Amino acid sequence: MTIHYPNGARYLPAGQTAHHKAAAKPVLHGGRGMTLEQELNESNRYYLSHDIAVIHKKPTPIQIVKVDYPRRSAAVIKEAYFRQASTTDYNGIYKGRYVDFDAKETRNKTSFPLTNFHQHQIDHMRSCLKQGGVCFGLIKFVTLNRLYLLSASDLIAYWDQQDSGRKSIPIADFEKIAFPIQYALNPVIPYLSAVDDLLS
Repeated sequence: MTIHYPNGARYLPAGQTAHHKAAAKPVLHGGRGMTLEQELNESNRYYLSHDIAVIHKKPTPIQIVKVDYPRRSAAVIKEAYFRQASTTDYNGIYKGRYVDFDAKETRNKTSFPLTNFHQHQIDHMRSCLKQGGVCFGLIKFVTLNRLYLLSASDLIAYWDQQDSGRKSIPIADFEKIAFPIQYALNPVIPYLSAVDDLLS
């Protein structure tokens, strides 16, 4: 009788070896650096553990339609759809203020395309601002390794002008109106310092 571990690997008693050698897995060099989302999640864990702020990534509401169970330990979602359009990526509370923001990345070196945002996200930010929330976008120019906090009011102003004007925000404008954020050790992205600047 063949015995397998829960992960599917075959059990071999001590002293026995497999008759065939497992194919060597290729070494993957991608994913060494963290994505902006991973960096923010790590920063938020730091803020939470040090009682500075309570900010979390919002779960994406999906409806699972079809799941394939090839084996007990490996269920695979085959079909799903979004229940509703998501709003922004992150929300929480900092210094008694509601904080709501979205994080976006671009490889463009000269400007940030407004197509990275959607109308329902802009509408959500407008609603939060009306209620006194602190709203913004964290925009990373990946190729340049530059990160900015752009206030929601500035983002909305550019959004509203795109029908009669340009469809992107020049990086020169970020340098004038946005708050630059420098990477650090703890937290990785000290974006709440930029929020302090925004509030002042």
